[in-house]
Amino acid sequence: MRRLCHESPTSLKAASMNRTAIALFVLLCVPSVAACAEDQPRTMAKPNIVFILADDLGWADTTLYGQTRYYQTPNLERLARRGMTFTRAYSASPLCSPTRSAILTGLSPARTGITVPNCHLPQVVLQASAGTRGPPGQKAVMPVAATRLRVEYRTLAESLQDAGYATGHFGKWHLGAEPYSPLQQGFEVDLPHHPGPGPAGSYVAPWKFKDFDADPNVPDQHLEDRMAREAVAFMEQHKDAPFFLNYWMFSVHAPFDAKRALVEKHRARVDPADQQRCPTYAAMVESMDDAVGTLLDALDRLKLSDNTILIFTADNGGNMYSEVDGTVPTSNRPLRGGKATMFEGGTRVPCIIAWPGITKAATRSAALVQSEDYYPTLLEGLQLMPADGQKFDGVSLFPVLQGNDAARDAIFQYFPHNPAVPDWLPPAVSTHRGDWKLIRIFHGGDDGAHRHLLFNLREDPGEKQNLAARQPALVQELDTLISRFLAETGAVLPVPNPAFDPAQYHPELEGQPTPKNSASSTGTATADPLQGWKARGCAADVKNGILQVSQLTGGTFLGFAAARHSGPTTVTLRIKAAAGASHFDWLPGGARDKPQTVSFKLAGGGWQELTIAVPATGPLGIVRLYLPKQDEPIEIDWIEIKSAGKVTRTEF
Repeated sequence: MRRLCHESPTSLKAASMNRTAIALFVLLCVPSVAACAEDQPRTMAKPNIVFILADDLGWADTTLYGQTRYYQTPNLERLARRGMTFTRAYSASPLCSPTRSAILTGLSPARTGITVPNCHLPQVVLQASAGTRGPPGQKAVMPVAATRLRVEYRTLAESLQDAGYATGHFGKWHLGAEPYSPLQQGFEVDLPHHPGPGPAGSYVAPWKFKDFDADPNVPDQHLEDRMAREAVAFMEQHKDAPFFLNYWMFSVHAPFDAKRALVEKHRARVDPADQQRCPTYAAMVESMDDAVGTLLDALDRLKLSDNTILIFTADNGGNMYSEVDGTVPTSNRPLRGGKATMFEGGTRVPCIIAWPGITKAATRSAALVQSEDYYPTLLEGLQLMPADGQKFDGVSLFPVLQGNDAARDAIFQYFPHNPAVPDWLPPAVSTHRGDWKLIRIFHGGDDGAHRHLLFNLREDPGEKQNLAARQPALVQELDTLISRFLAETGAVLPVPNPAFDPAQYHPELEGQPTPKNSASSTGTATADPLQGWKARGCAADVKNGILQVSQLTGGTFLGFAAARHSGPTTVTLRIKAAAGASHFDWLPGGARDKPQTVSFKLAGGGWQELTIAVPATGPLGIVRLYLPKQDEPIEIDWIEIKSAGKVTRTEF
């Protein structure tokens, strides 16, 4: 107005005429504009979403944070140039299944009860429960975790599907086999439809998935090459409508194998003084990064990049306790610990979000991020409402993506277990607020009281100096936040161990590795490697996802409690054994009952998929799979029991 008041009458008249012409033009064009809007494809209003989740990829395993000279991730850098990189992103848990459940539901593992990666086990447990007893050297009793993501939880895929999105899941799931698979959780497509914790057998073909074979025209095909190609086909199929591509990589989880040419390439680059010096792992990281590049290339080729939200992160910290190439797979330095620990190396992960029109290119943020945040972030940014009564334990990061602050005080990780890895802690929960991190060790103090570890991460990112004794007021303040969080989520908590014996308690062993598949005086326990099956008359061990049965006698069998199965049943297994005849027994009344028997034959000559028809008329009770005597070990990949709509599948 001030500018117009200083103009001449002639210029005012000209301006008035121009405004009249503009108004007339708008009136004439409104129908055409409306028609054009109706003709636009739906993707103009609904951006596509590509969510890439790496498995066991540590914060220091990419070139995003300047912590590695050995690993090469140019495609992640390419993605980072398109959006915002987060320097303080955290997984919901230091292990995979809890984090996966948090991403899909926006809920903490404390609420869902999925607190360990046991979702491939045959036992179906839908609700966590309190433990009752622990080893005498353990002060707290761990709760019994859920083994499936209940279908009652509304998932991100279901929300997007209801909003008109095509939904596809590609890669690792590990939240339960059918009826808890991706196909029951909002996804229309699921490849390779595999419930296990890692790739079936190997990364380089041939694989051992049930219904997913390598391309015979591609020699030594890598699993991520194939998965990325399938994901691209999904994008091509749905390029004219909004899609949600959930690409959850198997990489870089065990088994540790890779393309031989890449292994040799990185073997020549090893620096013995570098803590990251595993050529196989470096090759695995490169194949993972190549798959990211394949997706980015496809989006560019299909001209979808400007209308596709891209999220990249990992499910937990890097694996520092397996042995590959005579060393550990990786190092999370300068962070302490790794996968399965509550220290920073176990839960701090890489994270990039590229949202066209929202995030500025090549920016970084120090905002606190956790797995539970992605669901509410996408809903707010897409202007979608949660379902009636739906709440989240995470918060929306959409303001952060726009350059503002997130409305949050603290984040939490709940891990009431103590696996046998270096830097392990007894059952614990942690909170991050600002520069501070507090870990509460349940009942780890005197007379059942909790014990606390307090760290200032800005000054001490390696968590070497516990400041709890110096800052009692801050400990109490942060511990109050933890108590509120546990109450709000309804977490099933560790309880004091009634069998605790001070004479068998060895606090000096805390954080020290213990033998796998054993329970030490610290109470550190690992999952049963045979997953409920019992081996008799033989030696049995699980290596790289394969059950190896050796020292076979004439009476060798694998037994299993299969009372949930009844009536005609099929038992299918993938087995490698010499040719021979044997039999399968079932004891409806238990071990003292008279066995009922059906015979079967092994063809020999390599891997075979054997199906045994069991003509049961009632409950199976206990089943026994007898194995013929032979000199070489018998190998079993998986066993599936199926009857009357019930399926028990054991992936070793």
